Amino acid sequence: MSRSPMLRLRAWFALVVAALVIGAITLASDPQATATAPRIPTKATAQAELNALTVAPEGSTSGYSRDKFPHWDTVSGSCNAREQVLKRDGIDVAVNGDCYPTSGRWYSPYDGVTVHSPSDVDIDHVVPLAEAWRSGASSWSDAKRREFANDLYWPQLRAASSASNRAKGDRDPASWKPRSAYHCTYAKMWIRTKYQWELTVQSAEKTELQRMVNTC
Repeated sequence: MSRSPMLRLRAWFALVVAALVIGAITLASDPQATATAPRIPTKATAQAELNALTVAPEGSTSGYSRDKFPHWDTVSGSCNAREQVLKRDGIDVAVNGDCYPTSGRWYSPYDGVTVHSPSDVDIDHVVPLAEAWRSGASSWSDAKRREFANDLYWPQLRAASSASNRAKGDRDPASWKPRSAYHCTYAKMWIRTKYQWELTVQSAEKTELQRMVNTC
C-alpha cells in the first residue's frame, strides 16, 4: 500500500531536518570554524586576574602616537604579525609567496559577520594601543611597546570585520562591547591582556568587565 501524501510530506520534512542537523554538526566539528586567539583563560582564572588588576584613573593620551607602537613585525618567514593572525583566525585560507591571503573567509565574532576579502578584515588590538597608553604603556620603552603591538602569545590580536573594529576605535568595555554572545570571551581576552602586561583598569571599566564575566 502506498503512503498517503501527508505521510510522504512528513518523511520528506524529517529528511530535511536531519540534513540540516548533520550540516550543523559538521560545521561545529571543523576546528578552523572555531579558530580564536590563544591562551584565553577560564572564567575562574579570568575572575582571579580581574580581581588582581590595579584600579586607577585613566591617564591622558598626551604624547600618544601609533608610531610609538611599531606593529606588524615579521615573525616567521615572509609572514608578519598581521598575516599570521589572518591565517590563524581564517577558514580555508590560502596565501601567496609573500604570505598575503589569496582566498579564504573570516568570521568576525564581534558582530557575527563572515568576511570573504582580507581587505575587509582588520586585526584588532583587543586592548587598543591608545587604551594601553592611557593605562600605563606611556612609561614603557619603545621595545616593550613594539612587543605589545605584535603580541601573538597572549590573546591581544584578533581578526574582526573592519566595520566592527572601526566602531570600537580605542574605547574600553565601559563604552564599547561586541555583540552580547561574545561578551564572555571578549572580557576574558581583555582581562588576560591587561593582567599579563600589568596595565591598570579604571573603575567603570572593571565594573563592566565583571558584568561580562558573569555571563560566562
